[in-house]
Amino acid sequence: MANDIDLELHDLADEFEFLGDWEERYRHLIDLGRRLAPLEDAERDEGHKVRGCASQVWLVTEPAPAAGLRLRGDSDSDLVRGLIAVLVRLFSERPAKDILTFDVKAAFAQLGFESAISTQRSNGFFAMVQRIRTDAEKIAAAEARS
Repeated sequence: MANDIDLELHDLADEFEFLGDWEERYRHLIDLGRRLAPLEDAERDEGHKVRGCASQVWLVTEPAPAAGLRLRGDSDSDLVRGLIAVLVRLFSERPAKDILTFDVKAAFAQLGFESAISTQRSNGFFAMVQRIRTDAEKIAAAEARS
């Protein structure tokens, strides 16, 4: 049975497939990033910074209803901000258990990012994913204790 993350991935894949070439897809990715809600200046701190990214990246994760995770983020790079927007669409307001079982590498390939995003950006993307998974693990553990 497909969960909400799988359904969102399907929608994202359709969007990117519809656009055709990667010049249009990059523009779409950048546009997705421009739609992100801005972070507060206080959230652009060391505690929210993601290590392993070539660009400056900040992720804010908060508990959401039903043992879920609310995700917000920003970057000093337009393209990376777009990658954050993809992660927000996939993971924000989703149950931690769904985040932890989702195959992000397969999703990365399905979206065509594997061949279109540089190795450095890919490493940053997966550093963001690891941060999200770590926070989802904390939420899942807290849910299991209660």
